[in-house]
Amino acid sequence: MIKRIFLMAFMAIFALAAAAQNPTPNRIVPYDYQFYQKLNPAVYDQQSKFHSAIKGFNSDDSALQMHYDSLMNAGTDSLNKRSWVHRKLFQEHLLEFKSDDYNIYADFLPDFQIGKDFSGNRSTWLNTRGFQVGGNVGKQFSFYLNGFENQGKFVDYVNNFVIANQVVPGQGYGKLATNTQDWSYVTALLSYTPNKYLNFALGYDKNFIGDGYRSMLLSDVSSNYSFFRVRATLGSVQYQTIFGYMLDPGAPKLTIDRRLGDRGKWMAAHYIDWNATKRFSVGFFQAVTWADAQPEGKRGFDFNYVHPFIFLRPVESTNTTSPDKMRLGINLKYELLAKTALYGQFMFDEFTAKEFFKGNGYWANKFAVQFGVRGSDLFNVHGLNYLAEFNTARPYTYAHSDRVSNYANYNQSLAHPRGANFREFLGIMNYSYKRFDLQGEALYSRYGLDPAGMNYGGDIFKSYDTRSVQYGSHIGQGIGTDLYYVKGQVAYLLNPKYNLRLEVAGTYRRESNELGINKTGLLTIGLRSSFRNIYHDF
Repeated sequence: MIKRIFLMAFMAIFALAAAAQNPTPNRIVPYDYQFYQKLNPAVYDQQSKFHSAIKGFNSDDSALQMHYDSLMNAGTDSLNKRSWVHRKLFQEHLLEFKSDDYNIYADFLPDFQIGKDFSGNRSTWLNTRGFQVGGNVGKQFSFYLNGFENQGKFVDYVNNFVIANQVVPGQGYGKLATNTQDWSYVTALLSYTPNKYLNFALGYDKNFIGDGYRSMLLSDVSSNYSFFRVRATLGSVQYQTIFGYMLDPGAPKLTIDRRLGDRGKWMAAHYIDWNATKRFSVGFFQAVTWADAQPEGKRGFDFNYVHPFIFLRPVESTNTTSPDKMRLGINLKYELLAKTALYGQFMFDEFTAKEFFKGNGYWANKFAVQFGVRGSDLFNVHGLNYLAEFNTARPYTYAHSDRVSNYANYNQSLAHPRGANFREFLGIMNYSYKRFDLQGEALYSRYGLDPAGMNYGGDIFKSYDTRSVQYGSHIGQGIGTDLYYVKGQVAYLLNPKYNLRLEVAGTYRRESNELGINKTGLLTIGLRSSFRNIYHDF
């Protein structure tokens, strides 16, 4: 069945290739929040209609190219008077091959850190050796590949998460123990742009929709997954369709035969983004998830969800005993001032109007909300970027009756890392001056944890049929918990081509509830590289 999907996709690609003309940008920029912040002046420009909510971007997009090139060439010796060693360490890719028809590069990506948690009296370290290979062949094909081999010892709260969930946050499975961890991580993306309207991508990667630091629709919190993605652009409208295949290692196995591996799940997600004006844009999101197989038998990919230009809800509901889970969402952005944007998201999980207007806290009225403001050049200081954001999700949001069809991938949420049953306020500031990068983050969250044997709606991997609340459901129910998180980091950029930098960071985290207080006071120093988001602010 999978082979049939990819065969149909490639047939469509090559059929369109015959009419190729004026290729649109397709040089991949891996999504990293800190680096993307530096593109803010071009992305949130009132004079352009840039589709900022659909990540990742392309470096050869006319709106970004000049700004991107200036970042990549920071400190470059245009007269080429430096030695070969100096250029490779501080200015250029380790390997690069150029001609009129192609541009291919390759780099070694180290990530070495040592640290000390003074609250828990625990030493931490990270030993990562990685690589990246990317480039374009002609004007229509581009590709990107990276891989990392890792060993590390995490601070207590992260290590406890790894043990409990059997996954390194945002990365994957490996030789996971109780003290030190050993794992690998790989990303691959092949992009093809046959004409100025269409782009096709085949990847083992993540996706992100939204203008915020978090996304309540589709985020990059979880591990990588396989997907086929189509983007279509026509005037002020951009449409994206994603068909993804994911794993759920925590789901009960259907057989004792280990050769069948972990349980699988499918996702079909469609998003249309309309730049109504140069300042205002609105997007509509819909996603459905379903199990690849159940005890009753194999199901596989459902071709009813292939159609990208229809509402998926009526399609899903035509199956009178549908085991699938549908979610709908809205994404909004308004560029209030020059280089300043307001944004927000609203995600419907389930909604019963009769119960909602009674105000009785009915458990099945489940939704998530985000709103925030972000901008660049704050106080007219060039390179000073900021973001302030609020996120919340009602109890039992993103969960389902069967964990295999919930909104998650590899034991982590596909939306917010907290799952559900929380409120969160966060702020981030980032300042770049020459080769120095400074970033600060402050976060407060209120959420509810589950007592043993109970389900108050925060853990999206529990079936909502086991819920402990029918009416009177409210955010923070269960063991009410407060989280304070502050992190500051200073980095000196050595080579912008592969983000090689020396970095010092300090983190303070305090989690408290009726059961006690857990504190973290972590100081780290390291030689770091690569473009990727790894979230430990949970």
